[in-house]
Amino acid sequence: MQSSLPIRQIADDVCVAPQLTPEAMAELARLGFRSVVNNRPDFEHGPDQPTSAAIEAAAQAAGLEYRFLPVNGGYQSPEEIAAFARLLAELPKPMLAFCRSGARSTKLFLTAATQG
Repeated sequence: MQSSLPIRQIADDVCVAPQLTPEAMAELARLGFRSVVNNRPDFEHGPDQPTSAAIEAAAQAAGLEYRFLPVNGGYQSPEEIAAFARLLAELPKPMLAFCRSGARSTKLFLTAATQG
């Protein structure tokens, strides 16, 4: 399916994206995603960024599983990496993780995958 969302596939059943809006959740569901992980802390770069609560409500309304695992862009702790690995194991696939650019979600995935 075609999408205007900036989605990048990093594994068979995992994709990443930069910051998504609540409105994008219905599009993700239409594309076949079953779960979403938000790795971006609320208000990381100001008040115009959508909150996790707003995205979660839209994700649930679209029938998606949603988890909020906010992590720092420059450093992810072993505990945060382990938490992401648990989400990879628990959440239905396909899964999409997002942050500001998609880079920290990619790093979390790659680190969790090599440690799991």
